[in-house]
Amino acid sequence: MVLFTLILIFLYLLYVIKPIFESAHVEPVHEMSITQKGQVLATGLDELKEVAFQIDNHGAMTFYQISPSDFRAQGSEILSVQVHEETIEHVVDVGAGNFLLVDTQGRVKLIAAKFTAIYPNDSRDITPSVTHPLGEDFLPVDEMDVGVEHVAFAMNEEKAVFVARTRDDRVIKTSFIAEDDFNYGPEFEAVYQEIDYVGRGAEDILVTPDLMMAFIRTGDEVAVYDLDDDYAVELKAELNNIVENKVDITAMALLSGGSSLLVGDSRGQVSQWFEVAGAKGREFKKIRSFKASDNEPVAAIYTEQFRKSFYTLTPSGEMGIFYTTSDADLWHGKIAKALPGALSIAPRADALILVEQVAGKSHFALLKLVNEHPEVTWSALWQEVWYEGYPEPDYIWQSTSGSDDFEAKFSLVPISFGTMKAAAYAMLFAVPLALSAAIYTAYFMPPALRKKVKPTIELMEALPTVILGFLAGLWLAPIIEDYLPGIVLLLIFLPLSTFMTAFAWYKLPKKYKSVLPEEWAPIILIPILLLASVLAFSLSPVVENYLFGGDIRQFITNDLGMSFDQRNALVVGIAMGFAVVPTIFSMAEDAIFSVPKHLTSGSLALGATPWQTLMKVVLLTASPGIFSAVMMGLGRAVGETMIVLMATGNTPILDWSIFQGMRTLSANIAVEMPESEVGSSHYRILFLAAFVLFVFTFVFNTLAEFVRQRLREKYSSL
Repeated sequence: MVLFTLILIFLYLLYVIKPIFESAHVEPVHEMSITQKGQVLATGLDELKEVAFQIDNHGAMTFYQISPSDFRAQGSEILSVQVHEETIEHVVDVGAGNFLLVDTQGRVKLIAAKFTAIYPNDSRDITPSVTHPLGEDFLPVDEMDVGVEHVAFAMNEEKAVFVARTRDDRVIKTSFIAEDDFNYGPEFEAVYQEIDYVGRGAEDILVTPDLMMAFIRTGDEVAVYDLDDDYAVELKAELNNIVENKVDITAMALLSGGSSLLVGDSRGQVSQWFEVAGAKGREFKKIRSFKASDNEPVAAIYTEQFRKSFYTLTPSGEMGIFYTTSDADLWHGKIAKALPGALSIAPRADALILVEQVAGKSHFALLKLVNEHPEVTWSALWQEVWYEGYPEPDYIWQSTSGSDDFEAKFSLVPISFGTMKAAAYAMLFAVPLALSAAIYTAYFMPPALRKKVKPTIELMEALPTVILGFLAGLWLAPIIEDYLPGIVLLLIFLPLSTFMTAFAWYKLPKKYKSVLPEEWAPIILIPILLLASVLAFSLSPVVENYLFGGDIRQFITNDLGMSFDQRNALVVGIAMGFAVVPTIFSMAEDAIFSVPKHLTSGSLALGATPWQTLMKVVLLTASPGIFSAVMMGLGRAVGETMIVLMATGNTPILDWSIFQGMRTLSANIAVEMPESEVGSSHYRILFLAAFVLFVFTFVFNTLAEFVRQRLREKYSSL
């Protein structure tokens, strides 16, 4: 039943983990043709994928039912709103259902599609409407009222920023500053600035969602401008070598969050650029590239609103789906006969809608998109990844943030390393102490004293680890920080005082030794060790003042160049070592005590000393049990949760320093599982971390059993 239960756990973990490694795919769901007078310039759909809309060049915004309901048949028109009386030249999709309309006179208007769900007769009905976030009038983007040709836009609750190329080839920045809040009304103050743009005929303009930067392209050169200053727009950087000779830039887009620029070229390549810290400050650098097509240029790039996925289209209607963080090429396929007139990604990134126009009819196609976990690949989990804003590729675990455009970092290397680090320091503390105690208790200690000592140490195993973690984090960690030289002196004074006491006892005349019963002789060490500890802590300030200028923490940080955390590996090693000691001691002591007496008696009878008998006979015979004890302790240390959760800084870093903390697999699961969304990539990766922990312990136990059997076969003849 135990083996059956383990197999069930193993299979359940695989069941939860499996979806994160499934490939993305696209499949058609609905298709419908609608008679349309004008040319479709933009399209979109609601969050539930029941209502689609299109904006045509005659200024009409029309909504259609694309999923059958109790009230409307598929393909039926729900609402048509004339959002603009003049002919529209082009529409700019600025995200979140907002669209900028630019008419043939260069005037600009902002509209937004809004969907309201009502539930008459216990069934859902989506009611669409059109809103005007900045008012129904034309927006005064150009102070000189010449009109704009290319325009980019971004806004928050208090400010809206336009960067545009006017018809007389000026590049301008216009800021609308809300009198109170755009959510309460479209009243604003306009601030106009002209950008000193050297190039002529800007072809692409992009503004980051945080209103901080603008990207302006002319030909194969891209200029980056700083928009933060309300008085002057300064040139921030120039990207002059984006593509090679005889290669043209054909498309540009900003990745979710606006930190990365995607550039498509005539070879079918898409490159990702973002700022990194260099020798001369922060500079834009090409990070990675993706192959969108073998023989066609990239005609358009579409990005998701909340994830780092992007979609490419070629003139022949071939689509590619990619994810930047994991450097993943997710899917390629043909979705249309030619480049669609309009395409949009569903708000939840689970569908695509496109419009093709044939013979005066608009052909809607709704495509189901299955791309649940694009950020997860084997290389992203276990290899270095170059994240946005980082100076170089690195192993990073940072699963959540306060913003929706956050780039999740799911490297399992730091937390796996932290597990090994915590276990290593715990075993470094526990193994010498536990094995020495087991050897003395089983081989040298008088039976009467052994009957009291062994149950007492085994009773320590019943102490809840949450108590040890609590004491380590709130009591032991401050003591180690304040008396670090004293801790080092303890490593010297305790062994030294033990040997000195033993030597003095050895030289003591027999008449004095006989006063104290033999079984109580080790009790003499207790006050000696206490005095040595008091002396070490008393000398700690003196040593700190004399050798480290009065502040050993500052010496470690400034002179040695090492970080110092109060809750560090030393604290974890001591606290978790105490938790592991009873396990190793109990099993090792039983193994040593169980060595047949005739072996030790025979060795002593042949003239061997007790120490020779211990080293050559007892320990070799008991070695399978001792090794099993150590491996059981290691397994306990690897799986420990509460101590490392409470006694470390829980920082997922790759550093063997004893003065820095770590984050382990078990602690990471305990901390983040309550906040993870069920079924999300984060949720499933936490199960993958549990699976890795399961594999660790399985490997350790299997290795322990293999070595134990070999040792038993080797020394069974003794």
